[in-house]
Amino acid sequence: MKAAVATADHRVAIEDRSLRPLEHGEARLKMICCGVCHTDIHVKNGDFGDKTGRILGHEGIGEVVEVAPGVTTLKIGDRASVAWFYRGCGHCEYCTSGRETLCRSVLNAGYTADGGMAEECIVTADYSVKVPDGLESAPASSITCAGVTCYKAIKEAMVRPGQWLAIYGMGGLGNLALQYAKNVFGLHVVAVDVNDAQLDFAKECGADICINPTKEDAAEVMQEKIGGAHGAVVTAVARSAFNSAVYCLRAGGCLSAVGLPSEDMDLNIPRLVLDGIKVVGSLVGTRQDLAEAFAFGAEGKVVPKTHPRKLEEINDIFDEMLSGKIMGRMVITF
Repeated sequence: MKAAVATADHRVAIEDRSLRPLEHGEARLKMICCGVCHTDIHVKNGDFGDKTGRILGHEGIGEVVEVAPGVTTLKIGDRASVAWFYRGCGHCEYCTSGRETLCRSVLNAGYTADGGMAEECIVTADYSVKVPDGLESAPASSITCAGVTCYKAIKEAMVRPGQWLAIYGMGGLGNLALQYAKNVFGLHVVAVDVNDAQLDFAKECGADICINPTKEDAAEVMQEKIGGAHGAVVTAVARSAFNSAVYCLRAGGCLSAVGLPSEDMDLNIPRLVLDGIKVVGSLVGTRQDLAEAFAFGAEGKVVPKTHPRKLEEINDIFDEMLSGKIMGRMVITF
């Protein structure tokens, strides 16, 4: 099979690979498509450790073509996910308390386990979420990572219907966060991005206020116009976005951090204490979160903007992502 594999020179090679035989509880998927995520760039660049030889991809959707003994949650013909949360231990304090993505023995697709940028992929059936009827595979691939990440981040921001949510970064993640915020959580949204084209797209998708922080201070604008946001989700990968998000909040507000910049952010401790500001990290979502996120996609409340691409274009896609040329999500189709 063809697979996109991380190389020692921080590029991606298309190689021929073979799958091992299935083990108890596993299923083999014939991949339909796999979305491309900014985290894939981190992996192939070795930002979180050398992953030379790893098959990339954690936004995969495939059709079940083989199941091993012990599989009860999937059957041949089902469409199922290859998600970042590939498998947990199942018995630690995190796995048994609804926080399974924090499992210290977790495997992540396309990072510590081979992922979905290949013509076939092996999954642990109990950790692969079935795609509901009514949700096409390409949009489902985006929800598998970007969608569920944003959905969970909004949950973590602890906002209620009718309140204001600031979303920093209106790329592939931010646009989905906007749709979940408006159409699922019933929130008012402030979209923040340095790219005017991304802001125009956000306005089309329902953003109530759009701010380009290179032209005006986003935090000041929000404090003046709406008295500060009740919550903020930061999908951007710039330190400045995190710093601004802290100051855009009203007293009692919560910042939900998603993006992964390499720098530290600034935190004014007296303001955190005196204004009751909360800062939380949000790491993708659990299997239940993904099932919910899929369901809202099947209901048409969230419609990812996807573009089909070929596996051989993966390095070009990464270059386009880094240059800010992409709107929506690039999805490799098989």
